[in-house]
Amino acid sequence: MTKDTRLKISRTEIKEFLDEKVNKYNTVDFIADDPISVPHRYSLKEDIEIAGFLAATIAWGNRKIIVKNGHRMLDMFGESPYDFVMSHDEHQLKRLEGFVHRTFSHIDLIHFIKALKHIYEAKGGLEKLFSSFAKKDSVQPAIHHFKKIFFEIPHPSRTTKHVSDPLNGSAAKKINMYLRWLVRTDKCGVDFGLWKSIKPSQLSCPLDVHSGNIARELGLLNRTHNDARAVEELDIALRLLDKKDPVKYDFALFGLGIFEDF
Repeated sequence: MTKDTRLKISRTEIKEFLDEKVNKYNTVDFIADDPISVPHRYSLKEDIEIAGFLAATIAWGNRKIIVKNGHRMLDMFGESPYDFVMSHDEHQLKRLEGFVHRTFSHIDLIHFIKALKHIYEAKGGLEKLFSSFAKKDSVQPAIHHFKKIFFEIPHPSRTTKHVSDPLNGSAAKKINMYLRWLVRTDKCGVDFGLWKSIKPSQLSCPLDVHSGNIARELGLLNRTHNDARAVEELDIALRLLDKKDPVKYDFALFGLGIFEDF
């Protein structure tokens, strides 16, 4: 597909093109070099939930460094992230000192551990929290409430910037990506499909510079800023292509933006 033809193609042709790219990139070969490789270390639901959330949190910057630091972070927890979260003491938290990924430091990580423990003890866990506030056609309100609950215990003010809120205008790329990992299910082996109380149709595509640029090239997105309003616009476009599983197109938009000269 050349640049000259992109504005002339029909929705059917766009769907066929993107479906082809989904099939190309939604494979187990995708896992090793992606942050999703971090939760793929585990089999217990709670370990996957926690490892996935932490890996998604640091998913900005160079992908190789993200993956490296994600595995290094989880190595600090021992065999089970869930056991560490639920049974840690102050002495064990000291082993996290020195961890840093860009602006996310051990100070932030320690609060994340404490907040996750609070969520499992007081709110019934991550899935229950998100599903309790999800709307029929959107999980964005659930992300907003998740952030409120995540910081309802004492926390460093610096740490709040590491959890986005779509109701404050953020695209919330990292949490939307995390929710794709936990909710989407197919036979391809990449996404986990562990959360059955939320449907893939409720999800929003993780929106960043790469996926936003490709979406605009294809006429799926007009808004120039990668913010919450752009996510809403892209939701509408992708749900016209597949109303049951719109965020599968994240694989296509990501692949075209990162791996192909599109």
